[in-house]
Formats: sequence, structure tokens, C-alpha cells
Amino acid sequence: MKLLTNIPVYFLSLIYLVFGSNYFLHFIPMQSMSGDAGTFIGLLFTTKFLLFVKIVELACGVLMIIPKTRALALLLIAPISVNILLFELLIAHQPGIGILLVLLNAVAIYVKRTNYMGIIQ
Repeated sequence: MKLLTNIPVYFLSLIYLVFGSNYFLHFIPMQSMSGDAGTFIGLLFTTKFLLFVKIVELACGVLMIIPKTRALALLLIAPISVNILLFELLIAHQPGIGILLVLLNAVAIYVKRTNYMGIIQ
């Protein structure tokens, strides 16, 4: 049962480790974007903001694998997941992996909800 409850966390970790590594290693070809989405991504690249986000993604991907730091990693990666979803919906106008990321993150946080009770009480 414990393995079943950890599947969303491991899947989320895998996604962030693969796509975070892709920023540095370029093993998945990325299509160019046009319009507002292209301008936005271009700004993220030129200001090095995307570099920071990818480092956080990689760090959280590793922290999610370690049971002791999993709750912290899920809280740190949640805003990134939401921002990916908002980018897809509001700027790119084509929902994609952001929906899956937010759902996996929500399920993983719900499973670990006892770890967060001190924050909300």
C-alpha cells in the first residue's frame, strides 16, 4: 500500500528530473514557439530565470525521491507546477502536461497531508 501511495511522487519526480535535465543536456528536441508564448519563453531564457527554475526542478526532483525531504520538495515544486499550467492555459492556449503536474502534485500533497497540518493550524 505504501508503494501505491508513493507512485504519484515518483512519477512527478521523474518528470521534473527528465525535463530539468533536458534544459542542460538537450536530449529531447523542443519546438520553437511563436506569438506571446515565444516572447514569454524568450524573456525567460534571456533573463536566466528559466535557468533558476530548472535548477529548482532538478533539486526538487532529487528531494522527492528521499522520503525525509519529500514533503518539503512537494511544497517547493507546487508553484512551478501551477505556473506551467497557467502558461499553457493563458499564454500558449493549449493545455498539456501542466494538468498532469498539478494533479500529481495535489494527490501527493494530499497523501502527505499530515506533514502539513502544522502549517495550516
